[in-house]
Amino acid sequence: MNRQHYTTSQFAQKARVTARTLRFYDKVGLLSPSAYTDAGHRLYSDEDLWNLQQILALKFFGFSLEEIKVCLQTNPERLQETLATQKAMMREKRSQLDTVIQTIEKAEGLLQSNHWDWESLINVIQAIQMEQHKKWINKYLTPEQQQKMAEISSKSYSPEAAQKVAEWSKNWTEEDQIRADQQWSAVFSELRRLVAAGSDPTGTDGQALAKQHSELIRQLTWSDTDVCAGVQRWWKNHEQLPTEEKPLPQYSYSKEEAAFLQQALAHYKQSQN
Repeated sequence: MNRQHYTTSQFAQKARVTARTLRFYDKVGLLSPSAYTDAGHRLYSDEDLWNLQQILALKFFGFSLEEIKVCLQTNPERLQETLATQKAMMREKRSQLDTVIQTIEKAEGLLQSNHWDWESLINVIQAIQMEQHKKWINKYLTPEQQQKMAEISSKSYSPEAAQKVAEWSKNWTEEDQIRADQQWSAVFSELRRLVAAGSDPTGTDGQALAKQHSELIRQLTWSDTDVCAGVQRWWKNHEQLPTEEKPLPQYSYSKEEAAFLQQALAHYKQSQN
């Protein structure tokens, strides 16, 4: 029995997406058609429809295209963990909205009592923001871990870079942290998969990993050369610690994985010059 195929327009109508979306997913390697006509036109199958539904479901949950690609390659346990992380991020967003509402109510109280000025309103906002910042950090890191991270930072950043990082950190929220954890977990999961599979770090998958890694570093450092150098020193100092002293053991990797990543990044950097 021959498998039924659909043209791009037929498949788009069946899946309730645009043909442009299908072409884009094909271009980025997220969903390729099952077959092509003799003239080179895309043909999709019912199996492709199932794959597309998974992509659309993950997209609805708020995953990026790179995160979706990793999720589709991993087992259900990994997907369950990722969904739990996404749920935590949504709960944090709800918590932030509650905080904003509380701030507005306090501001309304000041206005109604006629005991207000702009400085008072700003102080209310800053006090709540600082309390929220401390609260979520303590949820993820013990005082000992925070102290160890501070010690590593003092050895890694120049005074100028340290000042920039401190300033940027003031606006770093729990939602930002959850998203960053999710993105970095995807990177390290893919790194372990590629090394276990004996992949070539200069190949397509290795370079896709290098690109994702480089983009995350760029976002984290705002493309600041001094801060970027500090981040690299930070991780080098972190890896030199005994396992039991590492504040972020979940991001450690083996010598083989380190060598793969180093070679992949070096090749990617060279290809961008």
